[in-house]
Amino acid sequence: MHLAYVMTETRGATDRLLTALAQALDAKGIRLAGIVQSNTECSDDTLCDMDVRVLPAGETIRISQSLGAGARGCRLNPEALESAVGQVTASLHAEPQPQVLIVNKFGKHEADGRGMRPVIGEALAQGMVVVSGVNKMNVEAFQGFSDGMAVEGATDLEALVAWVNESLSAG
Repeated sequence: MHLAYVMTETRGATDRLLTALAQALDAKGIRLAGIVQSNTECSDDTLCDMDVRVLPAGETIRISQSLGAGARGCRLNPEALESAVGQVTASLHAEPQPQVLIVNKFGKHEADGRGMRPVIGEALAQGMVVVSGVNKMNVEAFQGFSDGMAVEGATDLEALVAWVNESLSAG
């Protein structure tokens, strides 16, 4: 099993790292599946619009929703996320089969057993290399999900690309 997670300290840095990883692997001809996230800052500087792009060159889906001024609930739009999950699940069965699954984040939804969690399991069962972003709030749930078999990936793009290449070579 080749499963890595990445965590960064700076807001949005994990999203940028995984997007750069997808671009670097795609440039090498490595077949990808998954989602990468981009954020657009909103006028209040505390929130952002969250979009995911389905890999390799699929649809961009807004996964955040506006809950209005003063709202404190989770801004994730679960229906939009599940739309992305469905597209990624279908891509796992494409020919030729993807080699690497990139997941923008193992978040609360995944910690609760939903979202991309079943996709990660399916990709691993198919022998794919998987790289997922994880935040500090959900790293314990991710480690439980991976049964301790995941490695912490580098936050340096070159080192992360090298890990993916080594994992692909190891089969």
